[in-house]
Amino acid sequence: MSNTEVLGRFVWHELMTTDTDAAAAFYPKVLPWRTAPSSMPGYTIWMAGQTQIGGLMALPSEGGASPHWLLYVGTPNVDATCTQAQGLGARVVKAAADIPNVGRFAVLADPQGATFAVFTPGAGPPPPASPAQGGFSWHELATTDVAGALRFYSGLFGWRKGPGHDMGPMGVYQIFEHGGTQVGGMCRPGSAHAAPSWLSYVHVADSNRAVAAAKAAGGRLVHGPIEVPGGSWIALLIDPQGGSFAVQEAPRASQAKAAPAARTAAAPKPAAPPKPAAPAAPATAAAKPAAARKAAGKPKKKAAKKAAKKKPRKAARKVSRKAGSRKSPRKARKPARKSSRRGARRSTRRASPRRRGRRR
Repeated sequence: MSNTEVLGRFVWHELMTTDTDAAAAFYPKVLPWRTAPSSMPGYTIWMAGQTQIGGLMALPSEGGASPHWLLYVGTPNVDATCTQAQGLGARVVKAAADIPNVGRFAVLADPQGATFAVFTPGAGPPPPASPAQGGFSWHELATTDVAGALRFYSGLFGWRKGPGHDMGPMGVYQIFEHGGTQVGGMCRPGSAHAAPSWLSYVHVADSNRAVAAAKAAGGRLVHGPIEVPGGSWIALLIDPQGGSFAVQEAPRASQAKAAPAARTAAAPKPAAPPKPAAPAAPATAAAKPAAARKAAGKPKKKAAKKAAKKKPRKAARKVSRKAGSRKSPRKARKPARKSSRRGARRSTRRASPRRRGRRR
């Protein structure tokens, strides 16, 4: 990788703290790291596997700064970048200097006050890419002016604006890209009193385990673990000396599989249980063929005639019972039938032609 290709890459991360021995004991308990000596006195190397990913050194007494992580961004020419940064409103905190057999660096403060370093590799091999486990996977800038910071860093390193996520009262979380890849985000500080600063995330296999280990070793949990857009799990921590860092876990496969079931369980319940549906009725007459409707209509007509015959009989029984008749209903009907027959005969005789002829 040439110096031109290193432009805008996060190439190094350095912890500056008040107790280097305590920090060297703390971080390997939380992250998949180990320490290694360097060629410079008082400087320790952070190792993730076989890859050098950062350094550890004592915090200078002058300046009054608190323990913090300082990130380094690559550039082909530190001096030219410092001049350009000043033209964009930045301030030089530490002038450009050489690190023997390593490269050249300088420390800057962006227009809002967040500090960072710029670095040009020396003649040796280029900085390696971060490993999957234990490498720095994300970089987050807390700033008072997200749009202004994006313009500044885009002009200095060629970063590009990515998608933004609306965080409500906290504003928009603005993602930025380098070489077409999302590498970090910018947002307003979580507190009105918090100074603009950079926060680095380390990739871990299990964020819950990292948080538990940090607490057991004297660290403090600020936020999380919590799932963020994209499925990753993050947690923000503070080491025993006061240095802030974060961990990031890749999306959990088990969580992705269980997501449909979780959404079903979380679905709102209806206000009242629905009534059971009535059993399905047989096909209506309109749905039956014509022949079937005719066949079904005949039994209904016969049943109607029988019912009509039964009704006068029942009424006669009721009347006879109310009148106090001692005779059974059957016996009471016989005289009535005889009298009705006699009346019918008389009326027939009167109306016959023979009777009419005789009278004439």
